[in-house]
Amino acid sequence: MAGRIERRLAELGIALPARRLPTGSYLHAKRAGDLLYLAGQDPEFPDGTTGRGRIGDGLSVAEGYRQARQVGITLIAAMRDALGDLDRVAEVVKVLGMVNAVPEFTEHPRVIDGCSDLFVEVFGERGRHARSAVGMSSLPSGIPVEIEAIVAVTPGA
Repeated sequence: MAGRIERRLAELGIALPARRLPTGSYLHAKRAGDLLYLAGQDPEFPDGTTGRGRIGDGLSVAEGYRQARQVGITLIAAMRDALGDLDRVAEVVKVLGMVNAVPEFTEHPRVIDGCSDLFVEVFGERGRHARSAVGMSSLPSGIPVEIEAIVAVTPGA
């Protein structure tokens, strides 16, 4: 039977993508004690495409928000792969959002809200977290948003 978080994802109409293998010498997730460190993820869409572009140069804040939300879905998929059961997520502790944006862009937090809002929708109050949202002059493969996270895992799980 599906756990509470899996049922919540279904209520929201969110299907988690199958995770691709890492493209380098790293892991998507690494557990240390009761913390799960999630590597920076990119926006992988259900059709197999990955978001590309730069906020302020062809991509709007609204599109950046959508891309960040998709990164959040990818991060949740990485949590499930690492833990086996999303109900083992005690809380989302910290998020670092990186936005590929033109130099004059200043609304990075509004973009990363796409991921933050998703975590609250899915995990409730356990999804609220500390966060940094910063601008970058570029990101790997021209992706518009990369986000990493730290998640507390239920002790003993």
